[in-house]
Amino acid sequence: MVKQLLAKIEAGKAVVGVIGLGYVGLPLVREFIRGGAKVVGFDVDAAKVKSLMAGRSYIEHIPSQTVREMVRSGRFQATADFRRLREPDAILICVPTPLTKQREPDMTYIIKSTESIAAQLRKGQLVVLESTTYPGTTREVCLPILERGGLKVGKDFFLAFSPEREDPGRKDYTTKTIPKVVGGYDRNSLKAAVATYKIALDTVVPVSTCEAAEAAKILENTYRCVNIALVNELKMLFDRMDIDVWEVIRAASSKPFGFTAFYPGPGLGGHCIPIDPFYLSWKAREYGLTTRFIELAGEVNVGMPTFVVLKTMEALNASGKALKGSKVLVLGLAYKKDIDDDRESPSYELIELLKKRGAKADYNDPHCPVIKPTREHPHLAGMKSVPLTAKSLARYDAVLISTDHSAYDYQFIVDHAERKKQAGLGSELPESIDLALVQGGFKTALGPPALATI
Repeated sequence: MVKQLLAKIEAGKAVVGVIGLGYVGLPLVREFIRGGAKVVGFDVDAAKVKSLMAGRSYIEHIPSQTVREMVRSGRFQATADFRRLREPDAILICVPTPLTKQREPDMTYIIKSTESIAAQLRKGQLVVLESTTYPGTTREVCLPILERGGLKVGKDFFLAFSPEREDPGRKDYTTKTIPKVVGGYDRNSLKAAVATYKIALDTVVPVSTCEAAEAAKILENTYRCVNIALVNELKMLFDRMDIDVWEVIRAASSKPFGFTAFYPGPGLGGHCIPIDPFYLSWKAREYGLTTRFIELAGEVNVGMPTFVVLKTMEALNASGKALKGSKVLVLGLAYKKDIDDDRESPSYELIELLKKRGAKADYNDPHCPVIKPTREHPHLAGMKSVPLTAKSLARYDAVLISTDHSAYDYQFIVDHAERKKQAGLGSELPESIDLALVQGGFKTALGPPALATI
């Protein structure tokens, strides 16, 4: 069976299906189409399907012109009809893997997607899970569902795991050029998956098992999570010691070996780093182990928004004001610079904490004009980005720069924020500023490298 699939891929006749047309799935669709494949995109959101087929993008870094070209090529169709899952030769699952309120893995989207595939699964198909998850998910969760109908993995169909490595807004690496790690359930599954990804991507990195590929992705994100937590903790320590953490990082970065710079921030954002390490901690408990580094890192990072708000309260107190009743503007809703991706953004938590403490909180983000419904912050849905003008800035008692978008003119922000008394956070700002807290680090020098992106 694998020979027929490989022959179809080699002949350029293989159809690729992508489940989940978001920040991971849609860029993948684009690259397969550019590689000459026919692609069927699946999404439960009918509005997304309608938008794509009309040539309109809902992701900022994928222009509508690109979507129109995909549709006009005749090689792309988007659908909400999951009965069409029999059509693709390879099906790639790119759905969210959030956490429950108890910080345990929520497999809902993976299970539902796999069940949809199982209902239509035919001989010769390849199924690849791309959603980041704990080691063992492909084998323990997906495989039993896929084999319910009697087809056997490695003989009738093929199964693999290949973690997404998207970094929205990045210019130096793209979906096409980022090496693709692939682990197959067996040898034939690995062959089929490697051949499929070679249609669209420059470099494929095969590993021995699905578990090895799953663990590689968890390692990547846990590495970043732990190092960010370390520098966040040092930020809080150095703040008490009156040492400039940014100066320390710049000095340490002068060492040409043995040091990689990480930067403090108001918390973790994005679809991976705030979530994935907790997946590994949860799985470790099954083996009787406690991942103390990971759990401590999570504790530090989760607490950063509270630290930011407490520092805001201190700065307002220094100006003779209470946080309750103060007007606070949060600049930046996206989780990182110059993108419209707001998943798990710490700005949400900042707004929530400010409101709970009685502040009147607004936000501005040129990339996120309206807050969309989210599972964690549903009552913020519909909140709109306020204009960033000299007149509007003057109305606020505090300005928190949470995301360092290039569109922000920091000197303009400082010049037009409410005057009165400097907050005493470093004395580099002109006395016309009341308060400017930059990216959770409270560095008062303006502009990069004083800003950090998580």
